[in-house]
Amino acid sequence: MSLSVWQAAVLGLVEGITEYLPISSTGHLILASSLMGLDTPERKDAIDAFNIVVQGGAILAVLGLYLPRCLGMVRGALGRDGAGLRLLVNLVIAFIPAGVLGVLLDKTLERYLFHPGPVLAAVLLGGVYMMLADAWRAGRFGLSAAAQRNAEIDDLTPKQALVIGLMQCIAMWPGTSRSMMTITAGMFVGLKPRAAAEFGFLLGLPTLGGATVYKLVKNLAQAEANGGNLFQKLGVAPVLVGMLVAAVSAAIAVKWLVGFLNRHGLTPFGWYRVALFAVMLGLVLSGGLTIAK
Repeated sequence: MSLSVWQAAVLGLVEGITEYLPISSTGHLILASSLMGLDTPERKDAIDAFNIVVQGGAILAVLGLYLPRCLGMVRGALGRDGAGLRLLVNLVIAFIPAGVLGVLLDKTLERYLFHPGPVLAAVLLGGVYMMLADAWRAGRFGLSAAAQRNAEIDDLTPKQALVIGLMQCIAMWPGTSRSMMTITAGMFVGLKPRAAAEFGFLLGLPTLGGATVYKLVKNLAQAEANGGNLFQKLGVAPVLVGMLVAAVSAAIAVKWLVGFLNRHGLTPFGWYRVALFAVMLGLVLSGGLTIAK
Protein backbone atom coordinates (compact mmCIF):
# COMPACT_ATOMS: atom_id res chain seq x y z
CA MET A 1 0.00 0.00 0.00
CA SER A 2 3.08 2.26 0.08
CA LEU A 3 3.59 5.05 -2.44
CA SER A 4 6.39 4.42 -4.94
CA VAL A 5 9.11 7.04 -5.31
CA TRP A 6 8.18 7.77 -8.93
CA GLN A 7 4.53 8.30 -8.00
CA ALA A 8 5.57 10.67 -5.21
CA ALA A 9 7.82 12.51 -7.66
CA VAL A 10 4.93 12.92 -10.12
CA LEU A 11 2.63 14.29 -7.41
CA GLY A 12 5.40 16.58 -6.19
CA LEU A 13 5.95 17.84 -9.74
CA VAL A 14 2.23 18.48 -10.22
CA GLU A 15 2.01 20.28 -6.87
CA GLY A 16 5.09 22.39 -7.49
CA ILE A 17 4.03 23.51 -10.95
CA THR A 18 0.37 24.17 -10.16
CA GLU A 19 0.46 25.58 -6.61
CA TYR A 20 1.48 29.08 -7.66
CA LEU A 21 -0.05 29.06 -11.14
CA PRO A 22 -3.73 30.13 -11.21
CA ILE A 23 -4.90 26.78 -12.60
CA SER A 24 -6.02 24.82 -9.48
CA SER A 25 -3.47 22.57 -7.83
CA THR A 26 -6.36 20.60 -6.30
CA GLY A 27 -7.84 19.74 -9.69
CA HIS A 28 -4.49 18.61 -11.04
CA LEU A 29 -3.63 16.52 -7.97
CA ILE A 30 -7.04 14.83 -8.15
CA LEU A 31 -6.43 14.08 -11.82
CA ALA A 32 -2.88 12.81 -11.28
CA SER A 33 -3.83 10.65 -8.29
CA SER A 34 -6.72 9.09 -10.17
CA LEU A 35 -4.73 8.39 -13.34
CA MET A 36 -2.07 6.62 -11.24
CA GLY A 37 -4.70 4.58 -9.39
CA LEU A 38 -3.90 6.12 -6.01
CA ASP A 39 -7.45 7.08 -5.02
CA THR A 40 -8.30 3.68 -3.50
CA PRO A 41 -10.42 3.74 -0.31
CA GLU A 42 -7.75 2.14 1.87
CA ARG A 43 -5.19 4.88 1.29
CA LYS A 44 -7.30 7.85 0.20
CA ASP A 45 -6.90 9.63 3.54
CA ALA A 46 -3.11 9.19 3.32
CA ILE A 47 -2.98 10.49 -0.26
CA ASP A 48 -5.15 13.47 0.69
CA ALA A 49 -2.77 14.24 3.55
CA PHE A 50 0.25 13.78 1.27
CA ASN A 51 -1.20 16.23 -1.23
CA ILE A 52 -1.35 18.84 1.55
CA VAL A 53 1.97 18.06 3.24
CA VAL A 54 3.85 18.12 -0.07
CA GLN A 55 3.01 21.84 -0.15
CA GLY A 56 5.92 22.15 2.25
CA GLY A 57 8.17 21.91 -0.80
CA ALA A 58 6.39 24.81 -2.47
CA ILE A 59 6.82 26.84 0.73
CA LEU A 60 10.58 26.20 0.70
CA ALA A 61 10.75 27.44 -2.89
CA VAL A 62 9.21 30.80 -2.01
CA LEU A 63 11.41 31.11 1.08
CA GLY A 64 14.46 30.65 -1.11
CA LEU A 65 13.36 32.95 -3.92
CA TYR A 66 12.16 35.73 -1.63
CA LEU A 67 14.70 35.37 1.16
CA PRO A 68 15.57 39.12 1.16
CA ARG A 69 11.88 39.97 1.65
CA CYS A 70 11.57 37.36 4.43
CA LEU A 71 14.69 38.64 6.18
CA GLY A 72 13.32 42.16 5.84
CA MET A 73 10.18 41.06 7.70
CA VAL A 74 12.32 39.52 10.44
CA ARG A 75 14.24 42.79 10.79
CA GLY A 76 10.92 44.64 10.74
CA ALA A 77 9.63 42.55 13.64
CA LEU A 78 12.79 43.58 15.52
CA GLY A 79 12.17 47.25 14.74
CA ARG A 80 15.01 47.57 12.23
CA ASP A 81 13.18 47.73 8.88
CA GLY A 82 10.10 49.89 8.37
CA ALA A 83 9.20 48.44 4.96
CA GLY A 84 9.68 44.90 6.28
CA LEU A 85 7.38 45.62 9.22
CA ARG A 86 4.66 47.01 6.93
CA LEU A 87 4.85 43.92 4.73
CA LEU A 88 4.72 41.64 7.77
CA VAL A 89 1.65 43.43 9.15
CA ASN A 90 -0.08 43.28 5.76
CA LEU A 91 0.62 39.55 5.43
CA VAL A 92 -0.74 38.89 8.92
CA ILE A 93 -3.88 40.88 8.13
CA ALA A 94 -4.33 39.05 4.81
CA PHE A 95 -3.78 35.66 6.44
CA ILE A 96 -6.25 36.01 9.33
CA PRO A 97 -9.52 35.44 7.37
CA ALA A 98 -8.33 32.16 5.81
CA GLY A 99 -6.58 31.12 9.01
CA VAL A 100 -9.79 31.43 11.01
CA LEU A 101 -12.28 30.16 8.43
CA GLY A 102 -10.00 27.31 7.35
CA VAL A 103 -10.13 25.75 10.80
CA LEU A 104 -13.83 26.46 11.37
CA LEU A 105 -15.03 25.22 7.98
CA ASP A 106 -12.57 22.39 7.23
CA LYS A 107 -15.01 19.50 7.70
CA THR A 108 -17.97 21.39 6.24
CA LEU A 109 -16.09 22.24 3.05
CA GLU A 110 -14.97 18.64 2.62
CA ARG A 111 -18.49 17.34 3.19
CA TYR A 112 -20.35 19.63 0.81
CA LEU A 113 -17.86 20.85 -1.80
CA PHE A 114 -15.40 18.01 -2.42
CA HIS A 115 -17.60 16.33 -5.04
CA PRO A 116 -17.55 16.33 -8.86
CA GLY A 117 -20.13 19.08 -9.36
CA PRO A 118 -18.61 21.74 -7.08
CA VAL A 119 -15.01 21.01 -8.08
CA LEU A 120 -15.72 21.04 -11.81
CA ALA A 121 -17.81 24.20 -11.47
CA ALA A 122 -14.92 25.93 -9.69
CA VAL A 123 -12.46 24.92 -12.40
CA LEU A 124 -14.70 26.24 -15.18
CA LEU A 125 -15.91 29.40 -13.45
CA GLY A 126 -12.35 30.22 -12.45
CA GLY A 127 -11.33 30.22 -16.09
CA VAL A 128 -14.15 32.56 -17.09
CA TYR A 129 -13.43 34.76 -14.07
CA MET A 130 -9.78 35.25 -15.06
CA MET A 131 -10.70 36.22 -18.60
CA LEU A 132 -13.13 38.80 -17.22
CA ALA A 133 -10.49 40.07 -14.79
CA ASP A 134 -8.06 40.56 -17.67
CA ALA A 135 -10.72 42.39 -19.66
CA TRP A 136 -11.42 44.64 -16.66
CA ARG A 137 -7.76 45.50 -16.27
CA ALA A 138 -7.53 46.31 -19.97
CA GLY A 139 -10.32 48.87 -19.51
CA ARG A 140 -12.93 47.07 -21.59
CA PHE A 141 -15.57 47.68 -18.92
CA GLY A 142 -14.58 51.28 -18.31
CA LEU A 143 -13.70 50.47 -14.70
CA SER A 144 -9.93 50.07 -14.78
CA ALA A 145 -8.88 53.18 -12.87
CA ALA A 146 -7.67 51.22 -9.85
CA ALA A 147 -5.71 48.81 -11.99
CA GLN A 148 -3.85 51.65 -13.71
CA ARG A 149 -2.18 52.65 -10.43
CA ASN A 150 0.39 49.90 -10.97
CA ALA A 151 1.37 49.94 -7.30
CA GLU A 152 4.17 47.90 -5.75
CA ILE A 153 4.02 45.67 -2.67
CA ASP A 154 5.48 48.42 -0.48
CA ASP A 155 2.54 50.67 -1.43
CA LEU A 156 -0.07 48.21 -0.14
CA THR A 157 -2.28 49.42 2.73
CA PRO A 158 -3.72 47.24 5.54
CA LYS A 159 -7.22 47.75 4.09
CA GLN A 160 -6.09 46.50 0.68
CA ALA A 161 -4.31 43.56 2.32
CA LEU A 162 -7.56 42.64 4.05
CA VAL A 163 -9.38 42.66 0.70
CA ILE A 164 -6.79 40.23 -0.68
CA GLY A 165 -7.14 38.06 2.42
CA LEU A 166 -10.93 37.95 2.15
CA MET A 167 -10.76 37.00 -1.53
CA GLN A 168 -8.24 34.29 -0.70
CA CYS A 169 -10.99 32.63 1.37
CA ILE A 170 -12.92 31.94 -1.84
CA ALA A 171 -10.12 29.52 -2.75
CA MET A 172 -11.29 27.23 0.07
CA TRP A 173 -13.77 26.02 -2.55
CA PRO A 174 -11.88 23.03 -4.03
CA GLY A 175 -10.80 23.65 -7.61
CA THR A 176 -10.75 27.44 -7.33
CA SER A 177 -6.99 28.20 -6.92
CA ARG A 178 -5.55 30.27 -4.10
CA SER A 179 -3.07 31.82 -6.52
CA MET A 180 -5.85 32.92 -8.86
CA MET A 181 -7.74 34.68 -6.08
CA THR A 182 -4.73 36.45 -4.56
CA ILE A 183 -3.37 37.60 -7.93
CA THR A 184 -6.70 38.99 -9.13
CA ALA A 185 -7.41 40.53 -5.72
CA GLY A 186 -4.04 42.26 -5.83
CA MET A 187 -4.82 43.59 -9.30
CA PHE A 188 -8.24 44.82 -8.13
CA VAL A 189 -6.68 46.88 -5.33
CA GLY A 190 -4.16 48.39 -7.76
CA LEU A 191 -1.03 46.24 -7.66
CA LYS A 192 0.96 45.51 -10.79
CA PRO A 193 0.42 41.91 -11.97
CA ARG A 194 3.98 41.07 -10.91
CA ALA A 195 3.53 42.67 -7.49
CA ALA A 196 0.14 40.98 -7.05
CA ALA A 197 1.70 37.61 -7.83
CA GLU A 198 4.61 38.19 -5.46
CA PHE A 199 2.32 39.22 -2.59
CA GLY A 200 0.30 36.07 -3.26
CA PHE A 201 3.49 33.98 -3.14
CA LEU A 202 4.45 35.51 0.20
CA LEU A 203 0.92 35.12 1.56
CA GLY A 204 1.27 31.44 0.73
CA LEU A 205 3.95 31.09 3.40
CA PRO A 206 1.57 31.36 6.38
CA THR A 207 -1.47 30.06 4.49
CA LEU A 208 0.09 26.93 3.01
CA GLY A 209 2.33 26.51 6.04
CA GLY A 210 -0.66 26.57 8.37
CA ALA A 211 -2.62 24.14 6.19
CA THR A 212 0.37 21.79 5.96
CA VAL A 213 0.96 21.71 9.72
CA TYR A 214 -2.77 21.40 10.47
CA LYS A 215 -3.25 18.50 8.05
CA LEU A 216 -0.11 16.71 9.23
CA VAL A 217 -1.01 17.00 12.90
CA LYS A 218 -4.57 15.87 12.15
CA ASN A 219 -3.30 12.87 10.18
CA LEU A 220 -0.89 11.85 12.94
CA ALA A 221 -3.53 12.31 15.63
CA GLN A 222 -6.02 10.10 13.77
CA ALA A 223 -3.45 7.48 12.79
CA GLU A 224 -4.86 4.75 15.00
CA ALA A 225 -8.41 5.20 13.73
CA ASN A 226 -7.25 5.31 10.10
CA GLY A 227 -4.94 2.32 10.28
CA GLY A 228 -1.73 4.35 10.32
CA ASN A 229 -0.43 7.80 9.45
CA LEU A 230 0.68 8.87 5.99
CA PHE A 231 4.32 7.95 6.67
CA GLN A 232 3.33 4.43 7.72
CA LYS A 233 0.97 3.99 4.77
CA LEU A 234 3.02 5.64 2.05
CA GLY A 235 6.60 5.50 3.33
CA VAL A 236 8.97 8.23 4.56
CA ALA A 237 11.16 8.33 1.44
CA PRO A 238 8.30 9.03 -1.01
CA VAL A 239 7.04 11.92 1.15
CA LEU A 240 10.52 13.49 1.24
CA VAL A 241 11.01 12.96 -2.50
CA GLY A 242 7.64 14.54 -3.21
CA MET A 243 8.52 17.62 -1.15
CA LEU A 244 11.93 17.96 -2.83
CA VAL A 245 10.47 17.72 -6.34
CA ALA A 246 7.73 20.17 -5.36
CA ALA A 247 10.34 22.66 -4.12
CA VAL A 248 12.39 22.59 -7.32
CA SER A 249 9.41 22.68 -9.69
CA ALA A 250 7.68 25.43 -7.67
CA ALA A 251 10.79 27.61 -7.82
CA ILE A 252 10.87 27.27 -11.61
CA ALA A 253 7.12 27.92 -11.91
CA VAL A 254 7.27 31.03 -9.73
CA LYS A 255 10.12 32.58 -11.71
CA TRP A 256 8.34 31.81 -14.98
CA LEU A 257 4.94 33.09 -13.86
CA VAL A 258 6.13 36.57 -12.92
CA GLY A 259 7.48 37.20 -16.42
CA PHE A 260 4.54 35.54 -18.14
CA LEU A 261 1.95 37.67 -16.33
CA ASN A 262 3.68 40.87 -17.38
CA ARG A 263 3.65 39.80 -21.03
CA HIS A 264 0.39 37.87 -21.44
CA GLY A 265 -1.87 38.41 -18.42
CA LEU A 266 -4.33 35.87 -17.06
CA THR A 267 -6.38 35.02 -20.15
CA PRO A 268 -4.20 32.08 -21.30
CA PHE A 269 -4.67 30.49 -17.88
CA GLY A 270 -8.41 31.06 -18.21
CA TRP A 271 -8.54 29.10 -21.46
CA TYR A 272 -6.36 26.40 -19.92
CA ARG A 273 -8.85 25.99 -17.08
CA VAL A 274 -11.70 25.65 -19.56
CA ALA A 275 -9.76 22.85 -21.29
CA LEU A 276 -9.00 21.23 -17.91
CA PHE A 277 -12.71 21.33 -17.08
CA ALA A 278 -13.56 19.54 -20.33
CA VAL A 279 -10.98 16.81 -19.66
CA MET A 280 -12.08 16.28 -16.06
CA LEU A 281 -15.77 16.29 -16.99
CA GLY A 282 -15.18 13.65 -19.65
CA LEU A 283 -13.27 11.45 -17.21
CA VAL A 284 -15.90 11.84 -14.48
CA LEU A 285 -18.75 10.95 -16.87
CA SER A 286 -16.83 7.93 -18.17
CA GLY A 287 -16.07 6.72 -14.64
CA GLY A 288 -12.34 7.24 -15.07
CA LEU A 289 -12.04 9.93 -12.41
CA THR A 290 -13.30 9.94 -8.83
CA ILE A 291 -13.66 13.15 -6.83
CA ALA A 292 -14.59 12.58 -3.20
CA LYS A 293 -13.18 12.93 0.28
